[in-house]
Amino acid sequence: MSPIRNAISRLRRASVRSRSTAAAVVVVAIAMALGAAVLLLLLQRALITTVSDAADGRAADVSSQVAEDGVTALSTDLAKTTRATQIIQVLDSSGRIVAASSARAETTALTQLRPAADTIQRAEVGEMPLLDDDHDYLVVARGVEYAGQTYTVVVASSIQTQRDTVATVTQYLAIGFPVLLLVVGAAGWMLTGRALGPVERIRKRVQGIESSDLTERVPVPPTDDEIARLAATMNEMLDRLQAGQATQRRFVADASHELRSPLSTVAAGLDVIAPSARGQAWEDLHQLMRGEAERMRRLVENLLLLAKADDAALPMQRAEVDLDDLVDTEVLRLRSGDRLKVVADVQPVRVHGDPLRLGQLIRNLVENAALAAHTTVRLSTTERDGCAVLTIEDDGDGIPEADRRRVFERFVRLDASRARSSGGSGLGLSIVQEIIKAHDGTVTLTAAPAGGTTATVTLPLP
Repeated sequence: MSPIRNAISRLRRASVRSRSTAAAVVVVAIAMALGAAVLLLLLQRALITTVSDAADGRAADVSSQVAEDGVTALSTDLAKTTRATQIIQVLDSSGRIVAASSARAETTALTQLRPAADTIQRAEVGEMPLLDDDHDYLVVARGVEYAGQTYTVVVASSIQTQRDTVATVTQYLAIGFPVLLLVVGAAGWMLTGRALGPVERIRKRVQGIESSDLTERVPVPPTDDEIARLAATMNEMLDRLQAGQATQRRFVADASHELRSPLSTVAAGLDVIAPSARGQAWEDLHQLMRGEAERMRRLVENLLLLAKADDAALPMQRAEVDLDDLVDTEVLRLRSGDRLKVVADVQPVRVHGDPLRLGQLIRNLVENAALAAHTTVRLSTTERDGCAVLTIEDDGDGIPEADRRRVFERFVRLDASRARSSGGSGLGLSIVQEIIKAHDGTVTLTAAPAGGTTATVTLPLP
């Protein structure tokens, strides 16, 4: 693996603080490098432009002299008025030097530029041997006409000072660049650590929370930012976990109680019948034990059904089902007793689903209505808005609005004593809800006109 890949791999494994600091340093380094390059380029251009403008002006002045007075005695004037960083030559049309600002410039022409009259040409050149120095020069050549002949005014200005200035600024930037990056890295490390401090505190607090005690909560910073929202979300999650844990514990406790009671009854009955397994005592205890065993069997089956529903593995055998036939079956069963009046308004309705599960759904709702009713239970089926609608109504005491959602939770009984005495385990409506969910339907509880509760089930039509 190459060194670059090794570095990238190590960076990926580094902490968020390290990666954030490294990213900040890299971004600042790139920005500084680009900024420094642009700065040096603009600085050099500005300095060279200043020299070029001065050379242009000097060439224009000399050209004006040539155009007015010719080149006679021009060398003397040039020697007096030319700066030490400039060299001036005047060439005739054949390239011969007719005037110069110094003796060393009278031997060889500084450039081969020959612009036409009143035009300018420029060039940057390196060292000029005839000048006996190692400076770089900017050469400006301007054409001028006098007495029918075209002369070339050449102004060579040293740009070594400007180049030295750029070099000095480059050195300062090279020294300041790593220092500034160190400052940025240190500041980024500190600021990132300060920003991530609440996250680390949240992590430590969550790490210290044990599953046996979910009452602790993480500290929420007094800010309105992502970290505060993270802390609030963590606390909400802990609330849900605590509620789920409480439900689970209640579920286990109730399940243990519900399973223990029929088993204790069976065991006690066996102890009583053991000395003498004949006569009326045996018949009575036999019926009692059969009832308790059936209760235990139904409870275990319900628990297994809910466990499968939790695993999204509720067994389903779908087919075309006449919902009204399932309701008629429950109506006949309910009318077989003489305690309640049963009013049925059943219209033919067909749905697509599991007949066994749908029958279980209807039976659970009917049993709950029969237990709650004082005198009357009403059942009806119909079609409405593309759905099959089943309603089961009782004239009992009703369910408070605050409890109408809670009764679908497992082992919830609003009247625990009556539910236990009648064999209820608090799982019936939980099973109803799971079956409804598996059939893409809905179930709602509302207040009945007679003062009891109306359960309304909707199922999609095939």
